[in-house]
Amino acid sequence: MRGTATGIPTLRGSFGPFQGEQVNLRNVPHLRGRSAGMRWRSCLLALMIAVVGPMTMHAGERVIHTNPLNRKPEVRAAYERFYTLDYDGALNRFQKVEQAHPDDPMAADYVLETILFHELYNLDLLDTTLYAHDGFLTGKHQVVEDKAFSAHIEELSDKAIQLAEKRLRKNPKDVDALYARGWSKSLRATYMGLVQRSFISALRLALRARDDNDRVLELDPDYVDAELVVGVHQYVVGSLPLAIKGVAGLAGIHGNKDKGLAMLRHDGEHGVTTSVEARTALALFLRREAKYGAAAEWNDSLKRQYPHNFLFWLESANLQKDAGNAEQAIVLYRALLDQSQHTGYFTNAHLQLAWYGLADTLRGQRDAAGAADAFEHVSAQPTVSPDLKRRAQLGAGMEYDLLGKRNQAEAAYRDVLALGDSEQASDARRYLKVPYKG
Repeated sequence: MRGTATGIPTLRGSFGPFQGEQVNLRNVPHLRGRSAGMRWRSCLLALMIAVVGPMTMHAGERVIHTNPLNRKPEVRAAYERFYTLDYDGALNRFQKVEQAHPDDPMAADYVLETILFHELYNLDLLDTTLYAHDGFLTGKHQVVEDKAFSAHIEELSDKAIQLAEKRLRKNPKDVDALYARGWSKSLRATYMGLVQRSFISALRLALRARDDNDRVLELDPDYVDAELVVGVHQYVVGSLPLAIKGVAGLAGIHGNKDKGLAMLRHDGEHGVTTSVEARTALALFLRREAKYGAAAEWNDSLKRQYPHNFLFWLESANLQKDAGNAEQAIVLYRALLDQSQHTGYFTNAHLQLAWYGLADTLRGQRDAAGAADAFEHVSAQPTVSPDLKRRAQLGAGMEYDLLGKRNQAEAAYRDVLALGDSEQASDARRYLKVPYKG
């Protein structure tokens, strides 16, 4: 309770229609015209409501815990850049955060995460289509590892882990340090699996990351961000074939798909730094489960929150394609490509992914001419990876063969061979000998 310049008592409360507002008690209807004593008794009642009311309203609400650094405005501003794929802008801001907090392992993790995901995006490894059908880490895509970059990722990860362990030696129950160490391990495991293709080493490190996050949740169940790594691990292990799952169980590795999905839903709704990642994983896993409507709802929540994120637009079209709604998928791919013509709308659009999705959908619709044209657009994009270019050129050659354009088909197959040995090169050699017939 406080007074105005006239001495009339006022309240700042969080109850009823006066939430967050300054209330002049002289203007409260049931107090006007009453005696001073009655007014003060009513004031006392109002004060009790102001104090007790919020406690009652919020008693059932869960308080989400996190490293205080995660809530800093400068950190949130950096993540805004990160989630619009402006990795350079995000990195610049995160590096300043790290300079201001050199002893916080979470600050080191911000830098690691940004540099890592920028590289994955440059390699076209953030298109979920690679993992929705061919497996999480065994998709048939070739990546040439940059040894110097791999060493840099290892260096950044080690730095974050060392900072975390320095704090853990002082306090083994430091949940912020445990979480930061687990997050660093999970990021490095992602790189090892997707780029280095070191699946066994990646699995071992992922298990250690889960151990850290399990420990965080054991110490503080309200540290919701830790549910991401545990939820993903639960789902992945729970999705293994029964025989492999049995062997994993003997090794103490357990998982449950439903539990994993539930954790990701909760993290998606309440996570501080991992809500976007949790919803992205959830949409992917639901897509794998052929629950396309539910997957689309989660992806739509991301698209609404970050309308300038190219990948969320792409996923909307991919989901319709997988659901068998080819016409709607084609509309969405073309809408994305049209939107990209508005300068600055997408910060960092890899249009080859949209062109490839469109080409693949048109191919399924027996539109050979449209598919061939879209495949050619894939190869023409300045940011296309060698692997995607091989697949697009092979696809274009096959469509040209169906159109009876043998010279163009042969030229496309030779372009595939010029990019080196690959699965696509084997197909190209075969189709140079015998035209593709469908």
